[in-house]
Amino acid sequence: MTDSATKPLDGRVALVVGASRGIGWHTGLALAQAGAHVVATARTQGGLEELDDAIRSATGQGATLIPFDLVDGGAIDRLGGALYERFGRLDVWVHSAAAIGPNGLSPVSHFDPRDFAKVEKINLTAPYRLIRSLEPLLRQSNAGRAIFLTTSLAHAPKAFWGPYAATKAGMEALARCWADEIENTPIRVSVVDPGRMRTRLRAEAFPAEDASALPDPAEIGPLMVELATPGRTPPLEVSFRAWKAGPSAAALV
Repeated sequence: MTDSATKPLDGRVALVVGASRGIGWHTGLALAQAGAHVVATARTQGGLEELDDAIRSATGQGATLIPFDLVDGGAIDRLGGALYERFGRLDVWVHSAAAIGPNGLSPVSHFDPRDFAKVEKINLTAPYRLIRSLEPLLRQSNAGRAIFLTTSLAHAPKAFWGPYAATKAGMEALARCWADEIENTPIRVSVVDPGRMRTRLRAEAFPAEDASALPDPAEIGPLMVELATPGRTPPLEVSFRAWKAGPSAAALV
């Protein structure tokens, strides 16, 4: 097997936002195992250090850890400059951070305005500011990839999911608009619906659910590697369930 097959992301720089647990954590590990140097960000320092330990154990190389809170707009604006100083470009950006609110699911009329504002900052404003900060870096790559994690609730909202569904729908609309704007650049955008998965966010929403039958977040890692691999044209819309059920290569050529 060739190096390009075993390490399809060799030499690439990959930023994973929301990398301290769940989908982001396992995506960071999968990208590193595929050869990428991973820049991992999250609010939780401990989770980032655990990811770094896992990457070192699997690859012998460490990650770059940048702990910060997505509600800090100034930190987001400074991120692009810091990455440029260190790497000069960015090849992959995976945005997996999300919030449903500190008190879980709630009727729209019961949601505290301060809690709504925080959900909006994390789920919608942060992706906008990251696009603004990272686009110049992605343009320096010969095959920039931006991958956003979305939810079916963005298209089919349900009771008690109001702030989360509304802000994720806004994020998806923002990503689609941006994808259209950069059509003539080397950057490609994918919006991935992971479906029901064994994550802490889902556990917060459904604390009594038996999650043992749900897919583990580690299962999405190979899909993220495929979407990030140069030389392919990734689709704008991606369903993890559909990818898992069918031949991935045909869907991603």
